Amino acid sequence: MSQIDYPFHFGSHGRTAQTDTSDYIRDLIEQVLFTAPGERVMRPDFGSGVMQLVFAAASPEVAATAQFLVQGSLQQWLSDVIIVESVEVQPQDSALLITVHYIERRSQARGVAQISVPGGMP
Repeated sequence: MSQIDYPFHFGSHGRTAQTDTSDYIRDLIEQVLFTAPGERVMRPDFGSGVMQLVFAAASPEVAATAQFLVQGSLQQWLSDVIIVESVEVQPQDSALLITVHYIERRSQARGVAQISVPGGMP
């Protein structure tokens, strides 16, 4: 099943670009993670708040906070699409590497999304 690719762009045939289900779910996860609460006009509570950690030092404490924020946000906003099995957050240099293990509700296929969130100074 094809979905509209995010960010929106045109494909090679001049039509709206489409993507497969696994890439679409990764796009949804990125949208939740990179959207700050209050950023969307009609959904002021949408997002995770992880980007607010940009200026915090990449440390185990920040990683634990990010893990809590990510897990809660994904369960709140994507629970109709995925079942979140686990979220791992690891500080790497001046970034946080977020790994989300999930199950697609429709196909029951397992998936993994790895996303790097820029962080502050170590």
